[in-house]
Amino acid sequence: MNTGKSNIVKRIFGIGAIPVGTILIFYLLCAVQGITFFETSNHVLIFLRSVATVSLTTFALSINLDSGRFDFSLGSVSLLASVIGATLTIRYSLSSTAMLVITLLAGIVLGMISGTLYVLLKLPALITSLGVTLLYEALVSMISGSGVSFGTKVELTQFAASIPNMVIVTLVAFLFMYIVMNGTKFGFHYAALKDGQKVAVDTGIKEVGNAVGCYAIAGGMMAMVGYINATLTGTIQASLNFGSMGAMFVAFLPMFIGAFIGRFSENHFGIILGAITYAAIQLGFVRLGLSSEIQSLVSALVLVGFLIYLNNEHTFAALITGKKKSGEQK
Repeated sequence: MNTGKSNIVKRIFGIGAIPVGTILIFYLLCAVQGITFFETSNHVLIFLRSVATVSLTTFALSINLDSGRFDFSLGSVSLLASVIGATLTIRYSLSSTAMLVITLLAGIVLGMISGTLYVLLKLPALITSLGVTLLYEALVSMISGSGVSFGTKVELTQFAASIPNMVIVTLVAFLFMYIVMNGTKFGFHYAALKDGQKVAVDTGIKEVGNAVGCYAIAGGMMAMVGYINATLTGTIQASLNFGSMGAMFVAFLPMFIGAFIGRFSENHFGIILGAITYAAIQLGFVRLGLSSEIQSLVSALVLVGFLIYLNNEHTFAALITGKKKSGEQK
């Protein structure tokens, strides 16, 4: 096999091994138990909805984290944006489309506010985001009390019940991130700042504007997550004392898987495949009837195991192939 074909095979394996392997493993585990992995269209919907929300959350987390900004406020942005959208929609008898637009705009504005506070206060992003989280959670309680209920407005709960909608959301989010980060001045400046902040700033790139833009994008992504969750349940529960922070933790495994797959393709496409992997794991847990405690434990172990692998790739490769790293003594 020539080198060109070998590289193609390596890339295909690197791109597909984790998501395809994960789905096959759970498909076989379910088959052993006499269970069909995708038994009904509802299982497909649950899977695709998970792919959509996890992809959006991972895009939101990674756009700042890749630049060294850890943002804990993602969950509170999602919560407050959805509360604003739902409250105005119910109060003025608007349509579900109007609620989507209002929620999305609210998320972008909330993200920009968070980014502006980070820039103005000149505190570490982690500290600023904790303060923003408390602020936004308090605003949710002020606006909605204990939360928002759609009541008899069934028309507002249809979006998350549609398979095509979930596919469209995922594709639009991916195309947006791919085009913005790979084909615009904003994306080029983002990459330059990430790889060498001082040099980039010295060449005239506006660091402040780019940072606020990143927060705005993250806010829009999380607003969409909030909209999907709200239209799924028909209710939005208020949260206090950092209770909203749990929303971001679903993104870590897909983000690391995406970074690995990104070596063989493109990072944002890798995130989609990472979200597919995560969604397959979650659906597999449900189909196998595992308790939430066991699900949390296994998910944590999978994440830790993957991180161990990423930090010891050469060692694992040496064990498998019998070859030692260059420079290592026999």
